[in-house]
Amino acid sequence: MRRSRLAAVGLAAATFIGTAVSLVIGAPSATAALGNNWYAAAPYLMPVSNNPPDPVTVMNATGLKAFQLAFILAPNGGGCSPTWDGTAAVSSDTNVAGVISRIRGAGGDVSVSVGGYGGTKLGQTCGTAAATAAAYQQVISKYSLKAIDFDLEEPEYENTAAIANELGAAKTLQANNPGLFVSVTMPGTAAGTGWFGTQLLDQAKSIGFAPNNFSIMPFDGGFNGGSSQVSALEALHGLLMSHMGWDSATAYSHEGFSGMNGKSDAAEMFYTADFQTVYDYATSHGLGRFTFWSVNRDRACVGTTDNGVCSNVPQNDWDFTKFSVRFAGATPPQTTPTTNPTTPTTPGGGSCTAAEWDRTKVYVKDDVVKHNSHKFTAKWWTQGEEPGTTGEWGVWADNGAC
Repeated sequence: MRRSRLAAVGLAAATFIGTAVSLVIGAPSATAALGNNWYAAAPYLMPVSNNPPDPVTVMNATGLKAFQLAFILAPNGGGCSPTWDGTAAVSSDTNVAGVISRIRGAGGDVSVSVGGYGGTKLGQTCGTAAATAAAYQQVISKYSLKAIDFDLEEPEYENTAAIANELGAAKTLQANNPGLFVSVTMPGTAAGTGWFGTQLLDQAKSIGFAPNNFSIMPFDGGFNGGSSQVSALEALHGLLMSHMGWDSATAYSHEGFSGMNGKSDAAEMFYTADFQTVYDYATSHGLGRFTFWSVNRDRACVGTTDNGVCSNVPQNDWDFTKFSVRFAGATPPQTTPTTNPTTPTTPGGGSCTAAEWDRTKVYVKDDVVKHNSHKFTAKWWTQGEEPGTTGEWGVWADNGAC
């Protein structure tokens, strides 16, 4: 379940990371926790890969307050210290800390996801559950986290010792950080989850570990729209009762959906109508989590079909994110059409016939906009960088006054 996670590493962080690296690392600790409904609804965002959008732009456009930042891995060269994407040590990080500071400054918060599909996981390299927990505690302490997600996938998912380390670490973190929201995310199948997933549930039960949520990812496994995903979730409900010993209501309340918006890596297509189908099921049955992969992909494809940075289905920017907002109990702001103001004319004559620049819109090479009575042409893909400002990347060429 690759989920196009690292497809656009070369485009990393173009939008916002360079704007917020000067900060006091201890500052986030002053931020109060959000309600667990927000951590349960937080969609995934890769803050250093796959051309991340400006999170504050997303927040302002949708009403979202929480993001699931991904992924914490072992170092690519091996070891038991946490890194972002296997390359950037958490201990010396300022980039992601800057992103978190901006989100919290806008009234939001983050959860952090460990594991994922690619790279080497700490459960594989740390040797024991205690060592794995100590590595993850560094992440919790560094960023003053109130929530953490264990995204347990191949090949770690099929390694009994590694999964024992991860689940043992999760139980330790839950005990040592009172109130910590802990979710466990695993692959989904038509049967709810596969053999390794049921083994994972049995391991959790055997050590007395009950997270806030067990979520499945019903995609990249022969799924066909929202109805097939609902069927898988109902099957998982049965597994949670039989393997965890929960009654029906408790099983639903500990169950979650982790979808993929748009085109999956297996060429399954999930539209907003499919999200609506699953959302209706989730809310009517009292499911405890509704999330998706990913905000990086929650925009229409313009000038690219890269599945890591756009959805490959018809949509407006952040249409899928608004389901997260609704699941958290908030009402997304209404999208209003952009109204172009009267075109100014300079003493030299001429006018700007291009549309006014829109902060939320994605622009690609050779797109033309007007802004502050000047015409600008995009040099490459951009979103949120204002024409006429120096910016981090200098993406807009000023063509002069209108």
